[in-house]
Amino acid sequence: MLRPPLAGVYHRLMSYLLAKAIGTLLTPGVLLLAGLVIGAGLLWTRRHWRIGRRLLTAWAVVFTLAVVSPLQPFLTRSLENRFPANPPLPPHIHGIIILGGAIDQYISEGRHQISLTDASERLIDGAIMAKAHPEAEVVVTGGSADPSRPDPSESPFAATLLEELGVAANRVVIENQSRNTYENAVFSQRQVNPKPGQAWVLITSARHMPRAVGVFRHVGWRVIPWPVDYTSGGGTEWSNLDIPVLRLRLLAQALHEWVGLAFYRLSGWTDALFPGP
Repeated sequence: MLRPPLAGVYHRLMSYLLAKAIGTLLTPGVLLLAGLVIGAGLLWTRRHWRIGRRLLTAWAVVFTLAVVSPLQPFLTRSLENRFPANPPLPPHIHGIIILGGAIDQYISEGRHQISLTDASERLIDGAIMAKAHPEAEVVVTGGSADPSRPDPSESPFAATLLEELGVAANRVVIENQSRNTYENAVFSQRQVNPKPGQAWVLITSARHMPRAVGVFRHVGWRVIPWPVDYTSGGGTEWSNLDIPVLRLRLLAQALHEWVGLAFYRLSGWTDALFPGP
């Protein structure tokens, strides 16, 4: 029988692996590929070719509707509108938490230069806020989310970029062990030991903010949400209709968050299914 600390580590590991598996299997790209492969394979059988034809037809209809329907804008907007943009901040901020996801550490290591992702606003806004509030600590949290490649961690690259953007290295706290949002909150809290009443700002993508806030609240860390990296707004979503791959990618991002919200609630990592202000 596992001792309590080991049981907690085992539970986190199993939950992490299960979440990665579910998240991978339920992405539109994987579902589309699986349907095409299975349907094409059935077409070449004598007994089941009709099933293959129906499956391919159904898959074509489903994914066409996914691209042209308002489903993706609705799912994305619901997430990104949950917390207000640019909320008022107190005059004194004790710390700024920047969640990982803004850097591709594998490309950065392979090319020996920092490679940003489409979530780079997390670090850009973090650097701007850190320079506007020189009294604040800056926590960069994020290890490796790939179970097959635990190294390198993302946060050291993020700390290097912040220093190059003018944030003093002695202000930056590096948390490089976390593999998901739950561990971002737990491990960062252990490292900085925030006190009640302190003002900590949490920076992450707007679509990810509901899940992130739910986790930080669950561990007892009250944060001020500062959402960035918006992909909706101004009615421009429909201009993406001519780029089906982009619409599928945005749909995959939204579904990832909605599935993540449900999984985190079932795992007991958040106290609400859809955390809000």
